[in-house]
Amino acid sequence: MSRAVAPDIDWSFPDLELELVEDISPVVPAGFLRLVRRRLRVKFPDGSRSDPFSYDEVDRRAIDAVVIAAHFVTSGPGHTAQRWVYLRSALRPPLRFRDPARSPGGSRETGALWELPAGLIEPGEQSTGGVLRAACRELREELGFLALETDFQMLGPPVWPSPGVLSERLFFVQLEVQPERRDEPSLDGSALERHGKVVAVPLERALELCRAGRIQDAKTELALRRLAENPNQAPEARSNE
Repeated sequence: MSRAVAPDIDWSFPDLELELVEDISPVVPAGFLRLVRRRLRVKFPDGSRSDPFSYDEVDRRAIDAVVIAAHFVTSGPGHTAQRWVYLRSALRPPLRFRDPARSPGGSRETGALWELPAGLIEPGEQSTGGVLRAACRELREELGFLALETDFQMLGPPVWPSPGVLSERLFFVQLEVQPERRDEPSLDGSALERHGKVVAVPLERALELCRAGRIQDAKTELALRRLAENPNQAPEARSNE
């Protein structure tokens, strides 16, 4: 019996080019975020150009971030290996003050999310080594573990989480930790991090919570799925005793 073969997909992009006409960003006092407003036009494959149009984006001093999957393995009944992962509560002001009337079936949010620890990659850390240095810092601040750069492994390629408004890239890393070596998180001095809660949850349970909508943070779900699919992370039972 013959099988239908899917045709090859042409992954080349259309020959379109964005051209900067003018930077018309407003001059305002510096803050954590900065509005960038540009007048752009598109050059088409036939050489013609669109009319100029305005396009807004958000910028910040440290534009990229690292997301950390810190995990460990225990042995369950019958010495079945089970992988656990650490999550941390986060308080997000944009969610708290989101207008529920502007969302289908929306309800008022508290601003609280369960997330993997994450943090900004500071200027001067724009390298693989810099990403790992940022990961060491954020791991200590948000979970309370000390680690070396060599303890981490990259967890897949970086992604653009919101390319329509922000040029941020997220870099994913993972490392195996020993729960008994966890100390109190050092925190970064922000009021938003004070009294945050750290929990360890079985990886499969965390994925169930993603599917059920209990874990709603997109970067966290993506990292959890990558961790579960990573063939280099097959569980090996380790007792906590």
